[in-house]
Amino acid sequence: MPLDQIHEGGIATVLSIGGGRQLRSRLAALGLLPGTPLEVIQNSGHGPFIVGVRGSRIVIGRGMASRIEVE
Repeated sequence: MPLDQIHEGGIATVLSIGGGRQLRSRLAALGLLPGTPLEVIQNSGHGPFIVGVRGSRIVIGRGMASRIEVE
């Protein structure tokens, strides 16, 4: 399922990242790689999407979140 479908407080693991090379490269630089566990900190349905990854908080756009497949 796409990351943007996970509710606040949910824990998920990144399966794959869709999109182009630039998007994958940017998310990899932020620490979002396949196999990485993360926690959804804020997903209010609008505004910024905030995830916790390896002790850091990362703000990503909803478009990016919709291209990240998690389980």
